[in-house]
Amino acid sequence: MSLKHAILVLLETEPGSGYDLLKQFNSSVGYFWNAKHQQIYQQLKVLSEQELITFAIEKQENRPDKKVYKITNNGINELKTWISCPVKPNKVNDALLVKLYGGHLTNKENLITELQQHLDSHLKTQAYLKQVEQTFLNLPSDKKKKYQLPYLTLRRGILGEEAWIMWANESIEAIKK
Repeated sequence: MSLKHAILVLLETEPGSGYDLLKQFNSSVGYFWNAKHQQIYQQLKVLSEQELITFAIEKQENRPDKKVYKITNNGINELKTWISCPVKPNKVNDALLVKLYGGHLTNKENLITELQQHLDSHLKTQAYLKQVEQTFLNLPSDKKKKYQLPYLTLRRGILGEEAWIMWANESIEAIKK
């Protein structure tokens, strides 16, 4: 998947500014796709040049004008083509796993400390995702239907965090022995 398609999916759901997209990357889709501020704005320029999105200038009081982006018919066709093609399974490049693999070159305390730091981060992410899930579960039935597929991505995020937390606890205990 590319950032291009992530942005198109977000804009197909709802028009927004670069800042709006950044907020979505930091919240709703951030648990499965990350993007930095600069990357988003660079990609918006490219998508606009390719006529996959368009924008309107929106005046703001006491702030600079902002561009509000919207997907075009070409953009929707691009998304439909991309969605109809299979994607390759993800490969994991995880520096922590490389460190753990070569962990015999350091002491147990270093490994446990680093694992604990990562574990704390995953526990925070899990708590956040469960809050988002609760918001979804409290929606009326008609709104739940609209968010059914995004909810499935949320469930993947929650289950991934749960698996990571179980693995980390298991690993910490094994290293302590």
